[in-house]
Amino acid sequence: MDDYRKFLKEVLIPADVLQKRIAELGAEISRDFQGQELLLICILRGGVMFMTDLMRFIDVPVAIDFMAISSYGTGQRESTGQVRITLDLTTNIDGRNILIVEDIVDSGRTLQSVLNLLTTRKPRSLQVCTLLDKADRREVEVPIRYCGFTIPNKFVFGYGLDLDEFYRNLPFIGVVDLDKYPLAK
Repeated sequence: MDDYRKFLKEVLIPADVLQKRIAELGAEISRDFQGQELLLICILRGGVMFMTDLMRFIDVPVAIDFMAISSYGTGQRESTGQVRITLDLTTNIDGRNILIVEDIVDSGRTLQSVLNLLTTRKPRSLQVCTLLDKADRREVEVPIRYCGFTIPNKFVFGYGLDLDEFYRNLPFIGVVDLDKYPLAK
């Protein structure tokens, strides 16, 4: 696959704007959890870059763990609605403050499934931090405590979000030009 620029319709959120907002989120989370410990649960794969940057701005004791969830079939752009856990936590969350770190909340179905599962494990608190909220696509209401940006219903990539598993390494959030991306049809 060639250079991403030919598929880039626009830069939706530039790198400097992303980093400024992530610093603000880190400060807000730090204030809310002052004097407490926090376990960040990153939803793989898209949340990795966001969590890595976010935790640098959190000044309370932080531990991390990871979950991988699948709700998309191979080559699909829309969630199937069937949520599978492909990697579960290795940490006991009973009695702990949990912050789920997501790259994007779209329909809300996947996040709702994760919240339902984790609630059964009896955390002290369970909050959600998402970099992007595609609220126009919401099918299920989910509680988002910390939100980086509310975005329009556009196909985005970069900064952890993939375009057919590539371009997660870009420092900005871009919009895919669906007329020029060959696999989008």
